[in-house]
Amino acid sequence: MASAPTASVPALELAGLLKAFGNTVAVDRLSLTVPTGSFYGLVGPNGAGKTTTLSMATGLLRPDAGTAAVHGVDVWSDPVAAKAMIGNLADGIRLFDRLTGEQLITYSGMMFGLPREELAGRTADLLELMDLTAAAGTPVADYSAGMTKKIALACALVHAPRLLVLDEPFESVDPVSAANIEDVLRGYTASGGTVIVSSHSMDLVQRMCDHVAIIAAGRVLVAGTVDEVRAGATLQDRFLELVGGRTHTEGPAWLRQS
Repeated sequence: MASAPTASVPALELAGLLKAFGNTVAVDRLSLTVPTGSFYGLVGPNGAGKTTTLSMATGLLRPDAGTAAVHGVDVWSDPVAAKAMIGNLADGIRLFDRLTGEQLITYSGMMFGLPREELAGRTADLLELMDLTAAAGTPVADYSAGMTKKIALACALVHAPRLLVLDEPFESVDPVSAANIEDVLRGYTASGGTVIVSSHSMDLVQRMCDHVAIIAAGRVLVAGTVDEVRAGATLQDRFLELVGGRTHTEGPAWLRQS
């Protein structure tokens, strides 16, 4: 049995992760340390390897090389113990959407061994938190994109994980729900939980996160506290400086209105 996590052990330790798809290297010997209790942002351009990295970190995708450990537990040599500590909102993973919202949260909790009597209260709390109580009996297949994102987040939270990994958690989510979720996540990290959030929104990461890593071409360009990484500039400007590719153009002549 894995020992209880402590603040001295990183919530997530990635060492030399490598993943290639054919001749394309998606993640190139990437290493990253996420401190326990941190709100950690992962940012990078499209195709940078963020989702692939998180998939390997959470046991959804086996790396070609390297290791991933959650609170000191190796994700691939002891996957049951490691995954029990992870709440995962992954990009592009299909839900059992023929279940109702209430059934899906309950099912997710049962997968983690939570007793039925405890699950009922947790499910009700999460449905209220996500403003989905009225849709509790509706099949998830009939949910909007934003509702689907919220029910998936509820499933990730139901077992009170030590590490919460969120890939674009606020995409399609309405502003009121997003603000409520932000409050919950802040309380979660304040109590010792750790959040990793992958997002294209630099404003969101700069506002919410205390640590950030900028990734491009499957490698970490820079990582540290948000203030260290942005080095006196905005996170957006620092990102553009490191990643490049910014062009200043008014577009083709035919597009301009004369």
